[in-house]
Amino acid sequence: MISNGKQVHGIDVPIVKLIPRHERKVGKKYYQRIEASLRAVGLIDPLIVFPQGDNYEILDGCLRYKILLDMGVETVPCLIGNEREGFTGNRMVNQLSASQEMRMLRKSLEELDEKTIANALGMAGIKHRLNLGLLKKLHEGVSKAFEAGKLNLQCAKELSHVKPERQAEILKLMESCSDYSVTFAKGLVLKTPLAKRAKTNGKKTPWTQADEKKSSLLKRLKEAEQQQDFYSGLYRQYTTNLLKLVIYVRSLLANPQVKEYLQAHHGELVGLFEQVLDSTER
Repeated sequence: MISNGKQVHGIDVPIVKLIPRHERKVGKKYYQRIEASLRAVGLIDPLIVFPQGDNYEILDGCLRYKILLDMGVETVPCLIGNEREGFTGNRMVNQLSASQEMRMLRKSLEELDEKTIANALGMAGIKHRLNLGLLKKLHEGVSKAFEAGKLNLQCAKELSHVKPERQAEILKLMESCSDYSVTFAKGLVLKTPLAKRAKTNGKKTPWTQADEKKSSLLKRLKEAEQQQDFYSGLYRQYTTNLLKLVIYVRSLLANPQVKEYLQAHHGELVGLFEQVLDSTER
């Protein structure tokens, strides 16, 4: 077998001779999904290993190894590479998009029933992954663009808030601008006239969410203005009191008898008063 231009050999290895390179920690739900898949359809992707004396170090597949060990499997199909490299095949895999996953599930339903597929994926059901409810709300052209991967799942959900004819208009604008981003779609949806909006059935819509954000922003601005008024009033009061203090101190020191008395009995106070006057005259 040749992978990435390099010769790779396949071999069945006794599980007792396999040594995990590292322990991969995952959540319980994810672990159960992989276990369910292994029990339902078996090991599809062999483990990638590298010879280490009489044993084999697992470069990729540590989680599958642990599950197979718990299942009591004695021999595991493996691929032996010529190099002990850290960048293994599984790390280079791109995750499926929502539309790709939906197409894969539909294709699988042509030969398998929902229960079998759900068991293989470790799920209670797969109807929520088929997005059937969403597809019913979409214009035919929008639905095709979504299934083709041109529009992502979030973008399709945004368009479902408007009527099909408006969806077609938005899709045409997105195509003319070569912009299929969720942000652009949201902006066009928000500009939709009331007559072209889909029925809400009491659910939150982009328009109610926008109004809520606007109200929240106005509330924060009002609170900021109130704080500004409070601190401005506090500052004005401070400057007024400071001015009164300076006038009073200057009048005290301008009186020779008072100044002489203060210097004789409270010399440090005179020095402090003079510092106050100096600071205001700079």
